[in-house]
Amino acid sequence: MISLDAYRTQWFGNIRGDLLSGLVVALALIPEAIAFSIIAGVDPKVGLYASFSIAVLIAFTGGRPGMISAATAATAVLMVTLVRDHGLEYLLAATVLTGMIQIAMGLLRLGFVMRYVSKSVMTGFVNALAILIFMAQLPELDPGAVTWLTYVLVAAGLAIIYLFPLVTRAIPSPLVTIVVLTALAMTFGWDVRTVGDMGALPDTLPVFLIPQIPLTLETLWIILPYALAIAVVGLLESLMTQNLVDELTDTKSDRNQECIGQGIANTATGFIGGMAGCAMIGQSMINVKSGGRGRLSCFTAGVVLLIMVVFLGEWVAQIPMPALVAIMIMVSIGTFSWSSLKSLKTHPRSSSIVMIATVVTVVWTHNLAIGVLVGVLLSGIFFAGKIAQLFKVSGSITPDGRVRSYVIEGQLFYGSVEDFMAAFDFKEAVDKVIIDVSRAHIWDISSVQALDMAVLKFRRDGAEVEIIGMNEASETLVDRLALHDKPGAMDKLMAH
Repeated sequence: MISLDAYRTQWFGNIRGDLLSGLVVALALIPEAIAFSIIAGVDPKVGLYASFSIAVLIAFTGGRPGMISAATAATAVLMVTLVRDHGLEYLLAATVLTGMIQIAMGLLRLGFVMRYVSKSVMTGFVNALAILIFMAQLPELDPGAVTWLTYVLVAAGLAIIYLFPLVTRAIPSPLVTIVVLTALAMTFGWDVRTVGDMGALPDTLPVFLIPQIPLTLETLWIILPYALAIAVVGLLESLMTQNLVDELTDTKSDRNQECIGQGIANTATGFIGGMAGCAMIGQSMINVKSGGRGRLSCFTAGVVLLIMVVFLGEWVAQIPMPALVAIMIMVSIGTFSWSSLKSLKTHPRSSSIVMIATVVTVVWTHNLAIGVLVGVLLSGIFFAGKIAQLFKVSGSITPDGRVRSYVIEGQLFYGSVEDFMAAFDFKEAVDKVIIDVSRAHIWDISSVQALDMAVLKFRRDGAEVEIIGMNEASETLVDRLALHDKPGAMDKLMAH
């Protein structure tokens, strides 16, 4: 557990840098929070309240100082169906449940699972997220619903986003895009959809409220699948971002505390009318590169965001939708790992298959958790296949033909037991069989059962069997699970 002095340093060890970087992040958060609300199909105030609440609370409870958390596209895309079918109140209840699940995951110390998510799965995750963000913009580009002016403004917005940094990086180019396109639309009275058309912006501070839903098992079964998916996806993106910030700042942070912090932030956010969120890769990079290192930067971003929205809400409502579409296209392009396409030719085929499978599954199901699960499973299968190929059994026999020795090399587990059994000649008439496992390791119940079967088959034909060279870990497993030295062993083994 972190000491009080270390916690104080995380808050006040970089005051000037954290305040300035927090201000920059707050300016960049506004358009994204609104855009993510629109992706989820809710009023902009839901995303804005969420971004404020999550950023402020995670500053106190999170495990990674300097990382920005708020409403995100990764979680927003999972909410679309729930909002469409059941409404906002069910989304708020799902947000509360999401937080509780994340707290439980943190208390169970499940942060370690990130070490089992391969680079290929992470790349597929990021690429799929980028594709989903782009697909979410297509309704705003529907030729049957918008005018030609929309396409002109989107193109102009993209031009500002990518060209303005050539002039200066002191002001975020997405913010410049919003200011310029909003000013032009208001000055010339252009007929384009605005943020105000999507729903009312908040003009008051958020207040505590309890989601108005029936407290029944039926309600729980409705929101549980969404809450579980959002919890898993939110933690995946948060922990991946945490790893990245750790590397950039050359510091270590607490994964399990981050899980708990994300859970507390989401639980509280559901009670003030906000939707669930998680860490933001893009905003965290902006924060770190702007000099933010401590908890104060995230806290500042959340507070400044709320102040600007509440007191400048009338101006925010005038933002044209093409400006947000341009920003989200920029986020999509920047999120996608374009180098992964070139790497398809040079990376191992198994790694490329894992990455592509993750992308296809996510885009097909619109569920990042399912895609990551498929990727992790495929990674495990390919890894097991590679390890199984390193397995070898060699045999020798004494000159008198009475003693046969087998030397086992490699990892004996479920993926290599077939080769293990195929290496023995059970019909050979010998007096004694020696199985040397000094160069092998026995891992699981499948390998123990294979060893049992080999020993019993040799004994059935009258041969004496001796197992030598077993290491301590393997011996512990075999002593606990093996049947070959117990009465009625063959009958028990065949019963399996």
